[in-house]
Amino acid sequence: MTGAATIPAATAPLIDPFGRGIEYLRVSVTDRCDFRCVYCMSEHMTFLPKKDLLSLEELDRMCSAFVRRGVRKLRITGGEPLVRKNIIWLFEQLGRHLQSGALEELTLTTNGSQLAKYARDLKAAGVERINVSIDTLDPGKFKTITRWGELDVVLRGLDAAQDAGLKIKINAVALKDVNEHEIEDLLRFAHGRGADLTLIETMPLGEIEEDRTGQYLPLSVVRARLMDRFTLEESTHRTGGPARYVTVKETGGRLGFITPMTHNFCESCNRVRLTCTGTLYMCLGRDDAADLRKALRASADDGALDLAISEAISRKPKGHDFVIDRPSQQPAVARHMSVTGG
Repeated sequence: MTGAATIPAATAPLIDPFGRGIEYLRVSVTDRCDFRCVYCMSEHMTFLPKKDLLSLEELDRMCSAFVRRGVRKLRITGGEPLVRKNIIWLFEQLGRHLQSGALEELTLTTNGSQLAKYARDLKAAGVERINVSIDTLDPGKFKTITRWGELDVVLRGLDAAQDAGLKIKINAVALKDVNEHEIEDLLRFAHGRGADLTLIETMPLGEIEEDRTGQYLPLSVVRARLMDRFTLEESTHRTGGPARYVTVKETGGRLGFITPMTHNFCESCNRVRLTCTGTLYMCLGRDDAADLRKALRASADDGALDLAISEAISRKPKGHDFVIDRPSQQPAVARHMSVTGG
């Protein structure tokens, strides 16, 4: 009796239990950062020992296994990815998948502090666009939000990135009573540089020594305010991530909204997140995870790794359960965003 033909595990596309193809992998290459943003980290963070991190060679092998299984977009994140020693080597290695056509896009999210140093190298490795986090254009407030950051350094990084030919999207977390009245300025700043702007609701991830109930600003409120000043036209533009875009008629630029709290983006989720220790989180808003490092190191070939990836994707949930817990002020998920990776 002849059985039905099966696709070898090494090349079988990754499909979750709800029929969503997994085509987007976000990879944290370090939990370390040279900023301490108030909505992301405690000021006195304890970082992972270097021995616990995947080597750059292991990260290349891990990413390549996902590309072989149908991932078409890789985003390198942190912490701050550009503080990882020799990180450009990893971009150069992953660039071979762009050249082969197996990978559509290799991108990164950065705080911009190291862009003046690395922008041209990133472009040469095949990176075409980047996300840069800027929550305010006020130097003093920027220092307060990031604790350790300097706005002028980031702005020089933006200039270097644009000079290198990188397309830029600016990300800003909307924070009540902090930058909520600067969003129009951020929009004009971004669009004036030919960059998109994406606004993000603060998410309940990790203990941060702050009260998130005081930070939380619904983007539905922000959007309504912007509509008093601008004409927002719905856009079909998508980047593969959770943002939903409009075009601002007065500037001609795009404005994105990422709304995990007011309207989650789970129904079309095609993403998983890999930490710098080889832990795969199938959902940003849940604690369920898979240890891929053990499988990676179990053998010189990828058989065990492919099986572990398949098993993990079979547990991807339909959606997350984010909520800002006012009675207890506890995060919905204990790990920090810097651990999961952007």
